[in-house]
Amino acid sequence: MNKAMLIGRLTRDPEVRYSQGENQTAVARFTLAVDRRFRRAGENSEADFIGCVAFGKQAEFVERYFKQGMKMVAVGRIQTGSYTNKDGQKVYTTDVVVEEVEFAESKGSNPDSGYQSNGSQKEFRPEPSSAMGDGFMNIPDGIDEELPFN
Repeated sequence: MNKAMLIGRLTRDPEVRYSQGENQTAVARFTLAVDRRFRRAGENSEADFIGCVAFGKQAEFVERYFKQGMKMVAVGRIQTGSYTNKDGQKVYTTDVVVEEVEFAESKGSNPDSGYQSNGSQKEFRPEPSSAMGDGFMNIPDGIDEELPFN
């Protein structure tokens, strides 16, 4: 099984390009700084910088909602490849092809994240209803179906 799960911060804004042809597909490339779990005594924490690529809707999501410094959860698979550069040398690559993306923290939880809100775009946030004061959804009376749990 080839599955990778990363939690880290974006080192810069994602770079998004679109493929050529009839069916253009978004391709987002970004690097995550992932802290190492263990440290040597007396050293600051170390991080690995892992290259990631997302395609299609995931790429568009990353482009729209993630900026430099934001913490992200990325789940995908490791993919290796190679190409020949301008000098004729073979270059080997290793990337995580991201299949799932999630926020790892709330927008305001890290003031040093580098995230700045764009004043021209308003984010939709529904206000809690007074009927939902305890945080739970009200279930209407007269539902004859059984709930899907015991």
